Amino acid sequence: MTTQETPIPKVSRGWFRKILRGLLLLLSGFVSFLFIAWATLAIYYSNLPWSGLRAALALVFLGFGIWSLWRPFRARRIGMFAVAYLALLVWWSTIRPSHDRNWRSDVTVMPRASINGNQVKIRGFRNFEYRSLEDYTVRHEEREYDLSHLTSLDFYVSYWAIGPVGHTFLSFNFDNADPLCISIETRPEVGESFDPIASMFKQYELIYVAGDERDLVGVRTNHRDEDVFLYRIRVPAASARKLLEVYLARINELADQPEFYHLLSNSCTINIVRYANKVGRVGRLNLNHLLNGFIDQYLYSAGMIETTLPFDELRRTSHINEAANKADGSPDFPRLIREAIGIPKF
Repeated sequence: MTTQETPIPKVSRGWFRKILRGLLLLLSGFVSFLFIAWATLAIYYSNLPWSGLRAALALVFLGFGIWSLWRPFRARRIGMFAVAYLALLVWWSTIRPSHDRNWRSDVTVMPRASINGNQVKIRGFRNFEYRSLEDYTVRHEEREYDLSHLTSLDFYVSYWAIGPVGHTFLSFNFDNADPLCISIETRPEVGESFDPIASMFKQYELIYVAGDERDLVGVRTNHRDEDVFLYRIRVPAASARKLLEVYLARINELADQPEFYHLLSNSCTINIVRYANKVGRVGRLNLNHLLNGFIDQYLYSAGMIETTLPFDELRRTSHINEAANKADGSPDFPRLIREAIGIPKF
């Protein structure tokens, strides 16, 4: 007796084709949406003068893109869209970063580092004296550090509002000098404020601010009313030194050649992780590297910070705002904020 395979009913094959066609349409629609959305935002956040003109051109391109790619597809319309998109990309590539803009006073000076063996000299070291957020003395200095005296590494997370996004930066600690604090930031012009969407469309240059904790930490805790948390990173001094050397090289690269900040590819936490990978970190990109408001939780789970306390308790004790306000203006600011949360200065 022979057996015969039961044929798939035509109705089933018909439903399968319909589902597959629907999925392909959804995928093509999503891809088309991404292309049109990126181009529309690129025009709106471009370097063209007059916001009204940018908005009008963005709306025109949005309408043109929808018309060109909407079903039923027509080769001529798709061809017209492809030519327009190519022209947009060529024009977009001509928008270049610059060191020559009307910068805000807190980012006017690009730092530069000179390295000679263990000796490091940083010019453009920021050490502002704040009386209020708008009233401060602009002061850039030269600071010298001996890398053989580098002992430890501290990690800061600062929040405009507690949530999934914050700002992260590092302090390199020495046993014979105050910490060297380095913050990877946007370099805004006069009148500009940070916009996360705009930051993905060549709106801000990048700066590595090297400065004193009384400035870079104190302005956040005492004048911007940001919530700031401080953690000691569990790495040997040799690894901290390698990381600092990467930072110093990047500081000089940026002084020579400007770059654009990008929220998803050239920002504070993304670059910290990138440089940590260069000096020995093992691991892949994690969602918490983008949603960096949860980065301390990630560091805790990875054993990179203190784990003897439950995380919620560690986080509560790592909040430095009260200590920073008490230490405002004190030359012992770095020591006092660390003593308040139970970690050594060095």
